[in-house]
Amino acid sequence: MSQSFRITPDDFRQFSAFLEQSCGILLAEQKQYLVQSRLSKIMREQNCESLSELVQRLRRPGGNTLKESVINAMTTNETLWFRDTHPYEILAKRLLPEINAERRYQKLRIWSAACSTGQEPYSISMVIEEFKRTNPGALSSGEEILATDISTNVLEQAQRGEYEMLALGRGLSQERLKKYFVASGQGCWQIRPEIKSRVRFQSLNLLGQYSALGQFDIIFCRNVLIYFSSDVKQEILRKMRRQLRPGGYLLLGASESLSGLSDIYKMIHCRPGIIYQAI
Repeated sequence: MSQSFRITPDDFRQFSAFLEQSCGILLAEQKQYLVQSRLSKIMREQNCESLSELVQRLRRPGGNTLKESVINAMTTNETLWFRDTHPYEILAKRLLPEINAERRYQKLRIWSAACSTGQEPYSISMVIEEFKRTNPGALSSGEEILATDISTNVLEQAQRGEYEMLALGRGLSQERLKKYFVASGQGCWQIRPEIKSRVRFQSLNLLGQYSALGQFDIIFCRNVLIYFSSDVKQEILRKMRRQLRPGGYLLLGASESLSGLSDIYKMIHCRPGIIYQAI
């Protein structure tokens, strides 16, 4: 089979419906090239002649392994350290001091949703480490960062906590590189245990239920809602509200915002940046 494969309009509609139903991702009609480039290897491995044949196999009982491979291939995992900067400044200068003062005897819990290869939760952990070093005795009940993603491939990489220099150069300062990583050979660097130990990784589909995750002080759900329909976004944000402790905070991506949810979230301007507090 050639590197690319022909996709009919009906094939594309079938696959788009399957993908949205499985993980919420919306595919625009002009994204056929993306499907071709990302699924060519799987199509060859499965010896599928058409995209509709692949969808038929995905819908069969016991097709979970193939489904996982397709979702891994189709999810976008663009990320970098301390992305957009201001959310981490808000965390360091506003949220951690406030939570430390108000909830001193309760473990701090933060959820990094759609954590990709781990840069976001590890960046959060570095901010916590720096806050504790400059505020002795702070957060005395401990901290936990739950990092989730639907892609098992990126979770495996995130759990290793090992990165090539090219990935580390995307948003990480030399100062933090020297402070929080150790060289592990062959041009790779391993994150130090004090940063890694407070992060726990877990596979999670945002279309599912979150109640088993428990309650959080802060949820980072950044740069993932843009891939969902308006209705799915609303449902995800309502479910996340139920996982926030009273007065807890939600942080979205720079191009994302809340609409129609003023009954459960209050917008707070931090200049720069906007955060949302649970009502």
